[in-house]
Amino acid sequence: MNYSVIVEVTLRPGIADPEGATIERALPALGFSGVRGVRAGKLFRFDIEADDAGAALASAQSLSQRLLSNPVIEDAAVRLEN
Repeated sequence: MNYSVIVEVTLRPGIADPEGATIERALPALGFSGVRGVRAGKLFRFDIEADDAGAALASAQSLSQRLLSNPVIEDAAVRLEN
């Protein structure tokens, strides 16, 4: 059975985010005031074949830790899409 997976990768708290800081600095010039704490991340979507939802989630979590994120500085949130 095929399952749709979403993996959101974000920098861990305390890790410098130069991309987020650059976006935050540019916002006032674009007319957006009052925006604070911008953090950038990555979003991955893919389908995975597995026997059941639990196996699909476990496989996607393993994949995200081994390939899609750097567990030293990033957190990966994995979920199945309905």
